[in-house]
Amino acid sequence: MALKESNMLPLGTKAPAFSLPDTVSGKTIHGHDVMTGRISVVMFLCNHCPYVIHVNSKITALATEYQKKGVVFLAISSNDIENYPQDGPDLMKETALKEGYPFPYLYDASQEVARAYDAACTPDFYVFDAEMSLAYRGRLDDSRPGNNTPLSGKELRQALDALLDDQPVPEAQYPSAGCNIKWKP
Repeated sequence: MALKESNMLPLGTKAPAFSLPDTVSGKTIHGHDVMTGRISVVMFLCNHCPYVIHVNSKITALATEYQKKGVVFLAISSNDIENYPQDGPDLMKETALKEGYPFPYLYDASQEVARAYDAACTPDFYVFDAEMSLAYRGRLDDSRPGNNTPLSGKELRQALDALLDDQPVPEAQYPSAGCNIKWKP
């Protein structure tokens, strides 16, 4: 497993539109139809990545906390399931239920959504403001599997709190790091 950092999509980029199936409900989710609050968080995740497994409990807790404040959360898996069957939709649903994800876990079979977001790794986080402009992108915090730094969600939390308080998001934003997205050949 090679460590890959996120590409850091330029701030101010408008949220790319998408329509993807939710592996839990079976419904098609239209991104722009649900990203209607003051803040929306789009996360690229997958089932098997140890970096995602490491942060699952914290993103579940943060989403539960911030959804009460009107923040919309969506998770997307774009991995090639032919070569990585553990990331397939049935197992995505199983993971979402086991982890208690309080957000849709969407499957990007074509990988077009990951390309539109310039996603490179899992986990990868994108925060959009009420105008659907990118205000934050990068990591949850500086905890990684094996580095003994406790999970805090500090950096994502700072961005969300700033937007909720109508304040500027911190300028220092660091790339996320994890497993590369498993692109189709």
